[in-house]
Order: sequence, then structure tokens, then C-alpha cells
Amino acid sequence: MSFQSKLWIVIFLVGSTALAVAGQQAAATGEPLSIRTVNLSKANLRQQYRYRLEAQGGVSPLQWRLTSGSLAPGLALGEDGILSGVPTRAGEFRFTVTVRDSGKPVYERSQELVLRVVTPLLAEWSEYPKINGQRVEGAIKVSNGTDRDFDLTVIILAVNEIGRATAVGYQHVTLKQETSELAIPFGENLPPGAYEVNVDVVAEVPAIDTIYRARLVTKEKLQVRQGQ
Repeated sequence: MSFQSKLWIVIFLVGSTALAVAGQQAAATGEPLSIRTVNLSKANLRQQYRYRLEAQGGVSPLQWRLTSGSLAPGLALGEDGILSGVPTRAGEFRFTVTVRDSGKPVYERSQELVLRVVTPLLAEWSEYPKINGQRVEGAIKVSNGTDRDFDLTVIILAVNEIGRATAVGYQHVTLKQETSELAIPFGENLPPGAYEVNVDVVAEVPAIDTIYRARLVTKEKLQVRQGQ
């Protein structure tokens, strides 16, 4: 074999090796790593939550971790980027996640996220029940913390010492999504006796076959006296 032929073979082998190395480096680097998730869906208090964080680029497999801040109690972030669990406290939780790829060199990207944990249905006293003459009066306020409308039913009863119940308030309304503190007043005349006021609130969401409930009860008996 001539010297020139040998030279061409060497050049070919060197070129092939260089291309192979370049291909391996490209495969190990991949396209730039970035985090696509910048917003999280709301979580409902004491209900199962699951959200997959998304990234693009980089070299698989990717590995996620919490690098600052705190998740809502009851939630955890897996290395696969799945945020899941049952939150046990409502509020706004701010934290930073970091995703790391398997490239050479390794690349990382971080993103601050905010998760809102809301109470789907909240019922509170806005005017604590009181006796005015022979009449019991008060008001409640209800809130819808979800992104769906509620078919809401409110039943308010005054129950005396022998268990006899008198309806003192009733509402059947559509409680729009993310409505805060809708006031529902109540009042009714009652015969003499000692009464406990019971409030039952039921919110139906037919689209997802879900029912939320809330209940309020007075801390003490309310006395209605003869001729008061």
C-alpha cells in the first residue's frame, strides 16, 4: 500500500473519531435545560393533591428537589417532579425547586413557585346569634375557595332542650367560584326555651360529583323567656 493511501486512511480514522466524540458530547449536553412550570394549580385543604412539574431540554433522567422555602404540611416533592399529598393547613406557601440533568457537565435550573392551599367551603359567623325579645337573630358568611360554582344549600335550625327544631333560616343559591364571605342573615320568633342554633351548609358540584359540607353550632344555649 502506498504512503498516500495510508495517509488517507489515517485522516479518515481521525475524522471519524472526531465526529463520534462530537456526537457523544452533543448527546451528553442536549438542548438547554429550562423549567416550564411557573404556576401551580390551587390545592384544597385535606384533599388529595397531585401536580407534575415540567422541564424541557437537558439530558435525561432529570432529578428534582426542594432547595428553599417550605411546602404545605402534608405535601412532598418526588425526584420525578411530582408534587403530591394531602395538605393539612390552608395558606400561601412559597418555595424554590431545582431540576438537575444527567449531562456532562451537569446543568441545573431553579424556579420559585407559590402554592395556595384553600378551604373549598368555609362557613363562619358574621353576626353571632343573639336573642332580641322573642326572636333569635344572626348571620353567617360563606366562601367558595375553588374554581367551580357551588349549588349551595344553607339550613339553620334552633333546637330546644327537648330536641324540637324550628327553622330560623334557609337559602338555596349558586355560590360562584372564588366568592368570599357571602352574607346570609337569619331570624325567627321562638317560643320560650333554651336553644342551640345549628347551621348546616352543603355545597354540591355536579360536574365533578363532589359535595362539600360545613357546620356551625352555638357554644351555649340561648334563652328565650316568656314575655321578654
